[in-house]
Amino acid sequence: MTEKPFLVSGRNTLIHKIRKLDLLVINGEDHPAVLVTHKGIKEYLGEIPDSKRDAKLLDMELLDLTRLDLFGEEKTLLFVQTLNGKEYKVDYSKHGTSLFIKIHQENAF
Repeated sequence: MTEKPFLVSGRNTLIHKIRKLDLLVINGEDHPAVLVTHKGIKEYLGEIPDSKRDAKLLDMELLDLTRLDLFGEEKTLLFVQTLNGKEYKVDYSKHGTSLFIKIHQENAF
C-alpha cells in the first residue's frame, strides 16, 4: 500500500505531505472545491474528476471531507497546512469574498 499524500489532524485540519500530488478537496455538494498544491491553496474552478483513479491521472488526490475515513461531515471551517510552511484557513461561509481562503499562520523553517 502506498503512503497517503496527506494527514488528518484534529477535527478540521489537513496536512499536505507529498509534493508531486496536489490535493483536490471536496466539501459536500454546495461548497466549492479547493486545490492544495506545494505552493499554496486556491479555489478549484476546473472539472471535478469522476473518481479517485481519474484524479490520480491528473496528479491529484481527491479528498471528500464527508467520507467517514476523513471527517465524516461537511465543514464550515477547514485548516490546511501546505508544504511551503503556511497554514491556510478556508472559511466556506465566506465564499465569494477575500476572506474565503487566507493565510492563518506562517511557519519559518
